[in-house]
Amino acid sequence: MSDHPLKRLWERLRRALRSDSPSRRSFNLDQELVQTVQGLADREQRAPEDVAADLLSLGLFHRSASSDLWQRWNALSPREQQVAALICMNLTNNEIAARLAISPETVKTHVRNILFKFGLHSKAELRLILSDWDFSAWYHLLY
Repeated sequence: MSDHPLKRLWERLRRALRSDSPSRRSFNLDQELVQTVQGLADREQRAPEDVAADLLSLGLFHRSASSDLWQRWNALSPREQQVAALICMNLTNNEIAARLAISPETVKTHVRNILFKFGLHSKAELRLILSDWDFSAWYHLLY
């Protein structure tokens, strides 16, 4: 197993992180993971080590992006979070105003603040970047 491409990749990663001590980190290869990476490598006609490196890179990028979104979400006020959740549930500004008992102009202000805090230009962009979030806890606002 020590010559397996994923094991070699992990060893390179540990060295890059200056963590050569096996006692500090361990890496157990799950057989299903090994088979999945090998299958991808076979289909793409690439080395398993390259596929694993790409997957690791993509996973780290996704985790960083998720962390950034969570930080931005937490920067919203509670009311802005309500408005953002309702936006992601495809309500219009007028529907949001009615549900929250605020004016449509106040909703527009909240939307503007939300988009600014997320660095976005439209509600559609907000829906897109939060499309895999679960807003079921906000359904009580609909009724």
